[in-house]
Amino acid sequence: MTRNNDRELRDELAKLRAEHRDLDDQIILLEDSGTADQLLVKRLKKKKLVIKDRMTSIEDQLLPDIIA
Repeated sequence: MTRNNDRELRDELAKLRAEHRDLDDQIILLEDSGTADQLLVKRLKKKKLVIKDRMTSIEDQLLPDIIA
């Protein structure tokens, strides 16, 4: 059961990483356009941060701290 859980976490992590990259690309395009809707950019950045937090949480589950 642990292997299935790990696989599901790794799959979710891969999807989140892809979504994080896509958001980053969207933000860059909007900011470079010069006519960016600042509210939209802020919303995208906030969504990107939420995804980053979820990615960190999953990574922590997959690689627990080892007390040396």
